[in-house]
Amino acid sequence: MVAVRVQEAASLRLDDIYRYTRDRWGIEQADHYITGMFAAFEKIESRGVVSRPIPAEFDVDGFFFRYEHHFVYWRRLSNGDIGIATILHERMHQIDRFREDFG
Repeated sequence: MVAVRVQEAASLRLDDIYRYTRDRWGIEQADHYITGMFAAFEKIESRGVVSRPIPAEFDVDGFFFRYEHHFVYWRRLSNGDIGIATILHERMHQIDRFREDFG
């Protein structure tokens, strides 16, 4: 069975997303949003979320999909597992953040 592994940069982003959501809308909404995001991670393998290849100009082999107001970037790891590389808000400057986290 394929495992989903949240890599370091994505883990830090998840913490930030949780804190921001909790501070803005409360614990219940933060829990709901993060739980939903993890449920989306689990749908990657079965193609329950629509992933697209990362554009060639990034020179990275991977994919991304949208979860509500965030873009989730992932790649297939050498053992076949799914690695969640980073998660960026739709308003973030995607190229700069992507290069920081995926590099």
